[in-house]
Amino acid sequence: MFRKLVLSAALFAFVNAAYAQETAPDELVRKSTSEVLAMLKADKDLAAGDTAKVEKLADEKILPYFNFQRMTQLAVGRGWRDATDAQKTSLINEFRKLLVRTYSSSLSQFKNQQIEVRPLKIGPSESEVVVKTTISQQGAPGIPIDYSMEKTKDGWKVFDVLIDGVSLVTNYRSSFATEIKNGGVDGLVKSLSDRNAKNAAKK
Repeated sequence: MFRKLVLSAALFAFVNAAYAQETAPDELVRKSTSEVLAMLKADKDLAAGDTAKVEKLADEKILPYFNFQRMTQLAVGRGWRDATDAQKTSLINEFRKLLVRTYSSSLSQFKNQQIEVRPLKIGPSESEVVVKTTISQQGAPGIPIDYSMEKTKDGWKVFDVLIDGVSLVTNYRSSFATEIKNGGVDGLVKSLSDRNAKNAAKK
């Protein structure tokens, strides 16, 4: 389930910054999804799961459209309040690296999924919305995916993704809380750094 969640999140986010700034959030999801699907089908290296190319796609074209500061803050929970500025920066950087790897792995698993985006009614003063979509594959039931998005000076950005009510960021919260309890914020930073180093060694 978690792999499908991050796959859907990855499929959403490929879009240029200028388009993101002036587009409604549901249309942003719709257009972005179509472009990613087309790119994955057309590029033989991506379709074959070329690790370096997939990670480059995720790092440069997908993750810039997520609000990592807010995502990390939500994932860390109460421990965020006790973290220093330097620790917060380290947490954001390590969490981003972790998700680059996670998204890259999910993109490599992509085959023939389809995404349906529901129209969204949004008022002119709203700064946070939920875009509802369904990811489907022939012969399998549809999976509801919700994108929590906020309006920033750089356009709409994702700060959480939910599948059947399961949150991407809170999925990490329990394990992060345990790491902080056992080793403080520095312990969590080290745990994430060690995990990222291990992932890099596997490439």
